[in-house]
Amino acid sequence: QVLLVESGGGLVQAGGSLRLSCVVSGLTFGSYTMGWFRQAPKKEREFVAAIRWSESSTLYTDSVKGRFTISRDNAKNTVYLEMTKLKPEDMAGYYCAASRRLVDADKSVVYDYWGQGTQVTVSS
Repeated sequence: QVLLVESGGGLVQAGGSLRLSCVVSGLTFGSYTMGWFRQAPKKEREFVAAIRWSESSTLYTDSVKGRFTISRDNAKNTVYLEMTKLKPEDMAGYYCAASRRLVDADKSVVYDYWGQGTQVTVSS
């Protein structure tokens, strides 16, 4: 059974920071591209960041570049999302996902497995 379990969400003031974690089990973690997506109420799920098996290959949506950093620890089967300078518009449920594909990492349809999400609330 494949499990992706996110943690680290919470309430933070605008300008603050949070670090999300996603622990993965049940698959060969190092072979998967890992992504973070988010979904705010009444909005579609949107891509945030992705990292391929090689930790040097990352992708970000424009609105988080320079503020968010995705990383992974293949020895711990964990992917992280370091979020700084948080804005009210970053408030959403954040989901990690795993994909066997190496391309189209910003597209949710290529992801095979999803976590249940962790909520990030940013107060202004």
